[in-house]
Amino acid sequence: QLVLDFMTNSPECNANAAGLKQAEIFRQCGLDWGDYANATSSQQQFWIAALLRELESEGKIKRDPDSKKWRVV
Repeated sequence: QLVLDFMTNSPECNANAAGLKQAEIFRQCGLDWGDYANATSSQQQFWIAALLRELESEGKIKRDPDSKKWRVV
């Protein structure tokens, strides 16, 4: 719900906007805890990919195939 609320309220993720990349959404939602042993920032992002795909399957967001950016429907 946190990610969907962020995207819904973010002008960059508006249905007519360019959208944001996965990493930008991850960071702007405050979900990046920094680099730790065996849990770098990049590794922490794996779960958000599944979350975004789940929201996509529910018809709430979509990913532009060219820019790879996400926005609300």
